This record gives sequence, C-alpha cells and structure tokens, in this order.
Amino acid sequence: MIKEGIILKSTLIGTAILFTTTSVFADTLILNADAALDVKTGKLLSPATIVVEDNTITSISKRTPRNAPKNARIIDLDGHTLIPGLFDMHVHLTGDAQVHGYKRLRRTVPRSAITGVRNAKRTLAAGFTSVRNLGAGGYADLALRDAIYDGDVPGPRIFASGPALGITGGHCDNNLFTHEHQVTAAGVADGPWAVRKKVRENIKYGVDVIKFCATGGVLSKGTKVGAQQYSLEEMQALVAEVHLRGLTVAAHAHGTDGIKSAIRAGVDSVEHVSFLDDEAIKLALKHGTYFSMDIYNTEYILGEGEKAGILPESLDKERKVGAKQRASFSKAVEAGVNMVFGSDGGVYPHGDNGKQFSRMVKFGMTELQALQAATINSATLLKQQEKLGSLEAGKLADIIAVPGNPLDNITLMEQVTFVVKDGKVEVDKRTAK
Repeated sequence: MIKEGIILKSTLIGTAILFTTTSVFADTLILNADAALDVKTGKLLSPATIVVEDNTITSISKRTPRNAPKNARIIDLDGHTLIPGLFDMHVHLTGDAQVHGYKRLRRTVPRSAITGVRNAKRTLAAGFTSVRNLGAGGYADLALRDAIYDGDVPGPRIFASGPALGITGGHCDNNLFTHEHQVTAAGVADGPWAVRKKVRENIKYGVDVIKFCATGGVLSKGTKVGAQQYSLEEMQALVAEVHLRGLTVAAHAHGTDGIKSAIRAGVDSVEHVSFLDDEAIKLALKHGTYFSMDIYNTEYILGEGEKAGILPESLDKERKVGAKQRASFSKAVEAGVNMVFGSDGGVYPHGDNGKQFSRMVKFGMTELQALQAATINSATLLKQQEKLGSLEAGKLADIIAVPGNPLDNITLMEQVTFVVKDGKVEVDKRTAK
C-alpha cells in the first residue's frame, strides 16, 4: 500500500513540515503538455513531459522517456502550460465572504470548520495546492489541516497559525461586544512576557506559523487602520520567541509606524502593507522582509461588503486604504522588495484567489513576477523551497495546468483546468460534465 504526502509532526522545538514517500512499487504518472514553465528563469520548455513517481517529480523533458513503465498513467494536456502548484500566503479558510460584522457572532467554531471544508475544496480547484492560513478561532484551521492530510476531505496543504495574537481592544481582539459581556479573543496578550507565553501556547497546540496584529485593521470595530498597536518591545519579544522555536512569523500591518516596527523586530513577512514610505521600503530591503499585499479584495469589500454585513466604519476605512495600498504595492515592486502572493481569501469568496494575478500585473509586476510570488517566493518564505515552489526533479509533484501561456495572458490563472497535489490528480475540469 502506498502512502503519499506531507507528514505534520510536532517536535520539541515546534511543528516541522516533513515530506516522505514510502512505497514498494511506484505509481507513475506522465503529463504531456504544450509547455512547462520554469518559474526561476521564466523559460518555457516546449513541448513538455513531466514524469511523477508516487508524489515526486522524477524528470522533466521534451518527450516521454524510453524507459517509462508500461503501466504508467499518461495524461495529454494539449494546449496547456504546466506550472507549479500555487501558494496563497494569506487566507482564512474557515471564514465566509457572506458573513461579516455582527453576522459573525452567530458562527460557532464547529460551523466555521465545516465552512472550511467547502472553502478548502474550492481553493484547491483554483490551483492553490498550498496556503498559509493566518487566523482561525478554536484552532479550526489545524483541524482542517489534519483532516486534509488524513485524506478525509480534499484541500490544499495548510500552514496554519491558529488564533492570531493581538492587544486588548486591537484588530485581533473581538470588539463587537459591550463591557458587560467581558469577551476577549483567544489570541490577546499584552506585554513582552505575555506575548511569549501566547506564542508558546499556540506552538503547544501544533501551529506551523505565528500571526500577530501590529496595527489596526479595516474589518475590526473601533480600531484606527494605520495606528500601531503592539510596541516595538512587545514585537521583539514575540518574534524572538517564534524564531527560537524554529517557526516563521507574519505581522498584520497597515500603518507606516507598525510596518517599520515589525520589520525592525525581525518578522518574516508583513501583511497588507498599505501605508509605505521610503524608509519602510529600505528597511524591508535591508532585512529581506517579504510583503504580502491583498490588492484584489478591495473590489469585493466596496462592491459586496455592505450586503455581507461589513460595518459602515469598515467600508469607510477601505475607501481610504484601497487606493493607498495599491500605490504602495507599485512602489514596493519597483524597489525590488521580496513579494509573495497573499489575497486575504475569506474576505472575498474562496476560489476566486486567481483574480489577484491580473491586479498584480496591472499595478506593476511582470507576469513572471506575479507567478514567482505565488510559487518559488512563497515556498522560500516558508522554508519549503527544497520541496515545493518549482517544477524540478526531486520536488513534490504539485502541478497545475492552464489553457495557454500565462506569460502572454495572466488572466489564464483564473482558468486552472488541472490540478495535481502530492502526485495525485485532484482536479480535472476537462472531464467535468
């Protein structure tokens, strides 16, 4: 019996991601396509044949190897380009785009976990074979991660954060109740030692990454979107604890001061990054910090948000933030800051993740840069570049296909037709009735 995939294993120094393949007789999958994209160089191999044994790519060439097993499964993807499985580095799989504001108070953790099952399937079908889930109540994202690994439900490989950390009354707290209810979000911690303790608690329960809120946010009640929340001292303690345990840390930060403090504290990535100045860009370049900027979802918030329950104050904040964030994105790209693909899926409907590619190109990236952000750059940020992020022999077989060349037309990334994850064909829309 063949076991395929990614083994999630808790160790004394935190949760590590280990990739193993054990088999007696290898299952062989051969994919023939018009082309395969080398995301590192931007070169297309045409025509292209990728051979997969169990869950690993064993060769990439222009023709089927002569020594291919006679019982190999051969799939011809005429008219298609093969691309590495995509990463979305900022999603909320247990969130529902139709349920915002006070509507969220009626969503229990079990209900959110079930919603996550639906969203995981949609995300995988869109070509995103790996995601970083940044914030979920009750560790529901860890339960979803493990259910996908165990084969109970289909979905992407999840790098889960559990509850996001934040200050009392901040963006990562629950501010929808009055003082009489005394409600505090699970990730709230104030002071350097308290944030260290909260990091340790999240790691205890098996998270893969840590997220914290460095500034206010658009969708939280009563926070100023640009105002710094955690102090530099608190951020430094938090990041030091995360890195001591061998994990990576992402900072939600819209405001300039919060962005700069998070970078100085040593975070691995900054999320949203709406209000940039030249100093912040220089700091990011100096420290090698990655930016994850959700420049598509402003369209959903302003177009559909009121109907979904987004509060009036949040809509007002988005009107002020959206254009600024896109301008900041252009500046960061031009300066050469490390960029990953992060869409904030869950604010808008899951499965529409690929729509952000065209906005990334519209606001300054080349088509190749946008694809690199969603593949090799994201894998590198997660320290998974030896196993994921590009089509190379020896790497895990996460492969998608689009009908045409996305270097000529980036909107093809909204039309993913075929998805292989861990060597298994998960989606084939060509055969869908």
